[in-house]
Amino acid sequence: MIAVLRAYRLLLRNGPLARLLAGEFVSSIGDWLYLVAILILVYEVSQDPLVLGIVGAARVLPYVVLSIPAGILADRYDRRLILLVTDVARGALMLVMAALVAADAPVVTIVVLAVVATCFSTFFSPAIGAYLPSLVADEEQLGPANSAWSTLDNLAFVIGPAIAGLLIAAGGLALAFVLNAATFAVIAVVLWRLPSPRRGVIGEVREAGGPGEAPTAAAGTAAATGTAATTGAETTGAETPPTPAPASIPTLTPGRVDRKALRRVVVPVLGLALIDLVGSVAGGGLGVLTVVIAVGSLGAGDAGTGFLNAGIGIGGLVGALLAGVFVLRPSLVGVLAGGSIVLAAGVAALGVAGSLPLAVGMIAVASAGALLVEVTSTTILQRAIPDQIRGRTLGVLATASTLAFAAGSFALPVLADAVGMGPVLAATGAAIVVAGLVGALLAAPAARRAPESLAATRFARLARLPLFAGVPVPTLEAVATRLVPIAARAGEVVIRQGDPADRFYLIQAGTFDVTRREPGEPADQAPARLRTMTTGEVFGEIGLLRATARTATVTAATDGSLLALEGASFLELVNAGPGLAPRLLDLRRGAPGAAG
Repeated sequence: MIAVLRAYRLLLRNGPLARLLAGEFVSSIGDWLYLVAILILVYEVSQDPLVLGIVGAARVLPYVVLSIPAGILADRYDRRLILLVTDVARGALMLVMAALVAADAPVVTIVVLAVVATCFSTFFSPAIGAYLPSLVADEEQLGPANSAWSTLDNLAFVIGPAIAGLLIAAGGLALAFVLNAATFAVIAVVLWRLPSPRRGVIGEVREAGGPGEAPTAAAGTAAATGTAATTGAETTGAETPPTPAPASIPTLTPGRVDRKALRRVVVPVLGLALIDLVGSVAGGGLGVLTVVIAVGSLGAGDAGTGFLNAGIGIGGLVGALLAGVFVLRPSLVGVLAGGSIVLAAGVAALGVAGSLPLAVGMIAVASAGALLVEVTSTTILQRAIPDQIRGRTLGVLATASTLAFAAGSFALPVLADAVGMGPVLAATGAAIVVAGLVGALLAAPAARRAPESLAATRFARLARLPLFAGVPVPTLEAVATRLVPIAARAGEVVIRQGDPADRFYLIQAGTFDVTRREPGEPADQAPARLRTMTTGEVFGEIGLLRATARTATVTAATDGSLLALEGASFLELVNAGPGLAPRLLDLRRGAPGAAG
């Protein structure tokens, strides 16, 4: 439990990610509010369930047609801007639809606009699925981020329809569309301020500043070219947290096919696709069968349908919260298989539930298992799929999932009518178990996290430094996520005497020379060489602590690597330990070759 709380504490400290989750939560509430409103609007006008079904099918069709193109665009263009454009477009459409509802316009016009809005929605899933991993600090934060996303989405599933019911009861159907437009405005503002991460080659380790920190342009160039950044040339860039580079992501070399690397991508994806397809068939069927069970089997009427849907929302919320605990495990194979078994048990038991409370409980169990599988599968997919093909892969999977959902919506009710509800749901549960076990085995290589995350490794390096003795562990953990790796080549200047002090450095590998030029020395005279530093030593703190210019020049004597910490984060670290700043200066005072 301590590890879980720590993971979510770090998640909340990741400013860009926390803002995205909060903004999308508000937007999801608006989406559910709108979906209830559009269905009620259509049914009030038509009074025909068949028309309602046709409208529902028309809203699904864009996902079948556009999911793959949406995935390709998510890989080719800025994912943040794709999300921003689609949200602005949907918000504008909501305002138009609100005006049409208020003017009692023909419902067919509103339905057409709803389908157009769905076309824009199709671009959301591949873009957000590919973009979210770029905002996490390291791989350890990926699972909790997906869990938080699902938890908030399921909470929105409860809140949105409730608000819709209140608005519609008060005669405010048009207001539902206006409020949804307002939620799109909220997320658009959030997205506008979020970073647009640089794209790297497939499988490349791409790291920039930590959450809430601003990496420098020179640091980005250094990461791309393998050179150290010179402070005199640094300029502040956009807020860009690091992208994780899980050990399970293979490197695909352009120009030739690495069969082993390709297999490490394809096999886990096929396993997860199998689980998703069977689950989508079950989900599509249950979406229709809940009405049949409530009205036909249990005689509970429309209210029973509402209770069953409430069970889905509550179960999903519980499942997402449980996923937040389980996704922190080093291996997700057992979690994936276990979630499939829970889902299957709920589905099978629903077919023989003899009372409404029992049916609500079983559908809640099934929903909890489904969300556990969903969050776990999403986390494994984000580990397994290289960044540059993540969007189109998710697009293909979304298309297949939509078709499977539609097939289940048609086939399961027909089969239930022919052979009975119990046998059909029992067979569906058995299929879910088989798919879950087989899929978990296929996904196993990508389901295992590297034993030590990047943030944990860097935290250990900071904690070992005598300089930071006495700093609270939570502060060290938070600051560790903001360390920026920089490659240094022999001869490259890292900091230059006289330049403004902006960063603190920890040497990971290599040797670095410290030189100083005394005032009045001729420019053509070589500066005095004071000392050589190596792995585990630090420099750059004197100028930050004294708010003065650099007191010496540090040059890479050999190829090596550094971890850099922005000045503001360094001072936050120093201020967290009582008396740490004076101790740092005392340690450096009189030390030969102190470089700051």
